[in-house]
Amino acid sequence: MIKDNPYKFNYMMLGRLQADVKYFLGYGGGNVKHLYYDTIDEHIGEMKRLWNNFPNELKPEWLTYDEIEEYESQMKNREL
Repeated sequence: MIKDNPYKFNYMMLGRLQADVKYFLGYGGGNVKHLYYDTIDEHIGEMKRLWNNFPNELKPEWLTYDEIEEYESQMKNREL
């Protein structure tokens, strides 16, 4: 029997939140209504929380903490 990765949901949620950020910065026009959370601070805060909760050896290779902080800066500059 193959055991599921206990972090599977967190990886998927982080990917979902990242997709929301990319939409917000692109076709979403900087409108927070396209984010899962109500504010940029809440949205980015949850991304940071999820990322920090992964053990070091299981941190996502497709998203770094620095990239999350860069998203935060870009989003705050783009917000309507």
